[in-house]
Amino acid sequence: MRPVRLDAISIPIYWTRLVSIVDEAAATFARTAFSSLVREANDFAVLITDREGRAIIESSLSIPAFIGTLPETIGHFIREFGDDLQEGDVLMTNDPWMGTGHVHDVSTAMPLFSKGQHIGFAAVASHVADIGGKLRGTSSREIYEEGLQIPLIKLFRAGKLDRTVEAFISRNVRVPEMVMGDLLGQAAAERMVAERLQALIAETGVDFAELATAICARSETAMRKAIAAIPDGTYSYALQLEVIREPVLLNATVHVMGETLTIDFDGSSPQQEWAINVVPTYTRTYSAYAIKALLIPDVPNNDGCLAPIRVSAPEGSILNPRYPAATGARSMVGHQLPAAVMGAMAHVLPDRVRASGAGVSSFTLAGRNAGRSFALACFANGGQGASLSSPGLSALSFPSNMANTPIEVLEGEAPIRILERSLRRGSGGAGRQRGGEGIRLVFRYLGSEGAPCSFMLTHARSGPAGLHGGASGAPARLTINGEARDFAVPCVLRANDVVAMETAGGGGFGSPE
Repeated sequence: MRPVRLDAISIPIYWTRLVSIVDEAAATFARTAFSSLVREANDFAVLITDREGRAIIESSLSIPAFIGTLPETIGHFIREFGDDLQEGDVLMTNDPWMGTGHVHDVSTAMPLFSKGQHIGFAAVASHVADIGGKLRGTSSREIYEEGLQIPLIKLFRAGKLDRTVEAFISRNVRVPEMVMGDLLGQAAAERMVAERLQALIAETGVDFAELATAICARSETAMRKAIAAIPDGTYSYALQLEVIREPVLLNATVHVMGETLTIDFDGSSPQQEWAINVVPTYTRTYSAYAIKALLIPDVPNNDGCLAPIRVSAPEGSILNPRYPAATGARSMVGHQLPAAVMGAMAHVLPDRVRASGAGVSSFTLAGRNAGRSFALACFANGGQGASLSSPGLSALSFPSNMANTPIEVLEGEAPIRILERSLRRGSGGAGRQRGGEGIRLVFRYLGSEGAPCSFMLTHARSGPAGLHGGASGAPARLTINGEARDFAVPCVLRANDVVAMETAGGGGFGSPE
């Protein structure tokens, strides 16, 4: 077979082939998964890295949080297992500091081989239906309340499921069939990646390490060129969030020097006693995501895009908490990191930034009904912030990529009846461009037994801020049986209780005049 040339023509062709591999694996996972979080809400990602753990390619609908954290997780796997890797191994963890930022997501990785040589990893992360402990929300004070912590372990060894690990996980979650079904689905997706990548290499003779390096080099060149086009300087923005009781400050300072960019969060609030702390992997991910979205949104995403970007936050701060801080509701703060970074860049890149958006809110419900256990996590998206050229989109989970689960699926997974799901008209902030609308979700609990329920409502104290004179969006609201409730306090729903969630609207852009 002739030596493979990697040039401006062949590299995009190989890139397209790799995209087809991870997208097929993602479809396999979605079709084999047991929970609606994967099948319907799209709360997962599929990724291929090289043998050093550098991100090379992700599935098209992957959410940014997992795209950015999975390579760091694989780095921890490499340090833990070293050369103790065999074909068919599946490595696993849900450690927030090594994974996605909270215990409710499980990350797995399978080492990839070609002709007996280790060449990379296939990796999947997904939100599982339950992880034991308290239901996901803001009220936990330390990680031990939030559920099962899985260290760096092997779920499969040389293709054989470790039954002890399976039994241990199953014993500690409310819906073991659903949780283990999703984890086995992750392994199936990774196995498909392994088979398809081996077939590609056998067909073309391409050296995967050389291809990975060439792909990353092209993206890194594009990012460095885009950063160099920004005037050197220091740009700052202080984003204040009223999340639980006291305001939280995200103090973003962006330093641009030549082809490199540093984001520093010195001056941000200290770590909190509530479960809204954001671990460094998540902080880095959503901060770098904002820069990627601003500068080179259409360039293939991989490790090269992140190479010129550095992110830091003081240890002991809300964006770099010390263990055992609670992190279950980390998205309530973490999803606002792009708004903080874009706020800092608003005067130098006014035609590209967006005002703050509502992100995603949710409720989690668990219990027993008619002799079986159930656990339901339901996302309720809010309004996106507006930009100079366009209004914000409505009912969007930006900057993440979760979908609003179909009503029929929700009613099939838990004893509830959806009474209303509609756009919350007028909730978007006014401006030259208006913020997107939130949604109104109303359901009745039909179970015969009381069921614990927790809520995460972003911007329930004050709405997402506008930008360049735009007005803030309407804050979120929660009522149970018509009575206003504090979302931070979990409750027990009884038969025929009616819950109404109204998510926040996005901030407006520019003065309405």
